[in-house]
Amino acid sequence: MHHAFVDRYSEMDSPIHRLDPRIKLVGFGLLIVSVILMNVVSFRVFGLLAGLFGVLVVSSQVPLSFILKRSLVIVPFSVMIAAFLPFMKEGTPIWNVDLSVISLKVTEEGIRLFTNIVAKSFFSVISVILLTSTTRFPDLLKALEALKCPHVMILIFSFMYRYVFVVEDEFMKMRQAKKSRSVHHSWWPEVKCLSNMIAVLFLRSYERAEAVYLAMCSRGFKGSVPYHPEFRLAFGDMVFLAVIVISLAAIRYVEYHHG
Repeated sequence: MHHAFVDRYSEMDSPIHRLDPRIKLVGFGLLIVSVILMNVVSFRVFGLLAGLFGVLVVSSQVPLSFILKRSLVIVPFSVMIAAFLPFMKEGTPIWNVDLSVISLKVTEEGIRLFTNIVAKSFFSVISVILLTSTTRFPDLLKALEALKCPHVMILIFSFMYRYVFVVEDEFMKMRQAKKSRSVHHSWWPEVKCLSNMIAVLFLRSYERAEAVYLAMCSRGFKGSVPYHPEFRLAFGDMVFLAVIVISLAAIRYVEYHHG
């Protein structure tokens, strides 16, 4: 079975890959928070952010096609969520559509808000993709633990990543079995069959989770995964964090004084 691993390019050797996972978590976390608080619609701010992320992408050596494909999976959801804002936001009208039942008005403020939300989601998604693509998932979990992330959340992430591929295998086998037995091409039987498959997959996942939990308890599981990597801060880690902080501070300065 073919699986799309989150940390597919984590074994590469690049300046971003060699950074301490804790520093990468803090650095990319600062990037996401700062992007959310910025007015990305400003041309100067957008250009500076694009330049900063371009440098990070080149330094990570992760293929640009991979990053764009992953981002295009998530960004359309933010587009759908914000699609109604140009019609709902009050402001200066730039386009009117008169229908027989309702009149729609697109405002300049609504367009700016829509663009702002989509741009922020795009940059935030790229930050997450770079973080997960340059860090092995076990190292990422241990870095979260070192930064005092809630233990329950770490366990949820750990087991989710371990068994999501098992669930995917189950679904792909069910899908292959369904295809080999299907003789109709109408859309309604397909939807009905898909809903039944999802229900069966949920029941199988629940039963598997119970079996795995009992098996782990019988083997003395105490609520933590025995994985102990050695994290050591280096000069390059401090340089990376300083560059992120200085770059974000410069972009904020440009936003306030020239945005």
